This record gives sequence, structure tokens and C-alpha cells, in this order.
Amino acid sequence: MSRPMVQRPVGAAIALRDDALANALLEEWLGERRQPCSLFLDVDGTLLDIAESPDAVHVPRELCVALESLHRRLDGALALVSGRPVDSLDRLFAPLRLPSCGSHGAHWRVHAGEPLRHEAERPLPAPVRQRLQALARAHPGVLVEDKGSSVALHYRQVPDAGPPLASALRELLGEPAGAGLRLLPGKMVYEVIAHSSDKAQAIRRYLDAPPFAGRRPLFIGDDVTDEPALAMMPALGGLALSVGHLLPGASASFADAASVRAALDRAARRTSR
Repeated sequence: MSRPMVQRPVGAAIALRDDALANALLEEWLGERRQPCSLFLDVDGTLLDIAESPDAVHVPRELCVALESLHRRLDGALALVSGRPVDSLDRLFAPLRLPSCGSHGAHWRVHAGEPLRHEAERPLPAPVRQRLQALARAHPGVLVEDKGSSVALHYRQVPDAGPPLASALRELLGEPAGAGLRLLPGKMVYEVIAHSSDKAQAIRRYLDAPPFAGRRPLFIGDDVTDEPALAMMPALGGLALSVGHLLPGASASFADAASVRAALDRAARRTSR
């Protein structure tokens, strides 16, 4: 008697194929020695699982080991490109220190041991900061993350607060006090930013400096804040891989952050042999 066929949802089958393709592409690019790549990695949602608050994330030790190994393998051409400030990244990944870009490109370092460089930026005006604090208090459960040149309002614990927050923030930015500010939406977060950089500009800076210059860029990201960098990869002869779902510019998508960590771990083990 023949066995009945197990029918998987079409979407699940496509996701499995896409994850396998993302793994294969990452392995191919990291293993290519004639045309070496530079590796740029978003953090939250890409390397780390999203948590209830920015301080609640967990950094597996195995991830730090893999990143350190790949950083050596790529002759230093590996950088974290995050919405978090760099000092937050350093605390999370300590004692590992990597080339890092923080606050969506507002500040960065090309080499692990050098001081941070800063875009010409202004702090978020005090009246705007106060309005954002008041807006968070009006929606209990909304968490405020003050980054100096930006303030993020996280509403993961109160998803229903999303629409009224968006409306109030757009109204604020339409007022004279909001002139020159940007609203950057993310996964269950809205961020008001007082600088003009984004992750695409940040990566371009890296590509102008050794050890990143002359290498093919590879970027992995998961969110709308990563889309400018993902979308520009093909034009640079690079590779974009997204996480969770296929984003514009990406050639394939990992299933989740755990899949990215596993792929990086396998790559690090291969290069250390």
C-alpha cells in the first residue's frame, strides 16, 4: 500500500527553499578567496532574537566566537551595522569589539580599537524629547530608548498603541518643532531621528576605507530600516540577504535570526579548519 502524501503549505515549502538558498549563498560568498567579500550585519532581528525590550536580548557565546573567527578570516572586513548606539553593541558583545556603526549611521568606527567618528549631528531638541516622553506615558507599556540624536518608542508590549503613536508622531513632525526630523518605523518601534544618515550611507563609508575597500559587500538585515542598504547591494556588485521574509534587493531570505546564527557558526567552523 502506498503511503499518503503529506501536503505542506505552499508558503512553508517556499520558505524552506529560500532559507536553503540563503545558506548556500552565504557559504559561497564567505568561501570565495579570489573575490573576497566584506560582511555587514544588522543586529536586532538578524543576529539576535527580538526581545520585549532592547536590554532583554540574549547574545549566545557561540555567536561571539563565530563573529570573532569570521572577522579574522575576512582580515577585519566585518562590521555590525545597527540602530543601537555603538556603546550598547560593545556591552552586548563584550569582550568582543568589532568595527561597528551605530544609531543608523550617526557614528561608527572602521577598526575595533579606534575612537568613534561622528556625522555632523545635533541632539534631539529638548522640547521634542519631552513630548516623546509624555507620549510614552500616555500609553503605558511603551518603552523609551534615548540615543541622543534620536529617541525610539517601543510598543511591543502594547501593540494596540501602534496606530495612535504613529498618528501623534506624524503630527509632531509636521509642527515647527519637528522641522528637520525624520520618523523611522521598525518592528514594533517608531524612532524620531535628528540626523540624515541611514545604513546604506554607513556601508558606503566603510567601502571607501581599508580593509573593506575593494571587496564585494554582503549585507544581512531584517527590517524596514535595513531596506536602503539591502536595495543598493546589487548596484555595488554585492549580495543582500534578508531575514524572516524577502525584502527589496535581497536574493534570498533566512527563516529567522537563529538560522543566521547557525549559518555563521558553520561558516566560522569551516574557515577555522
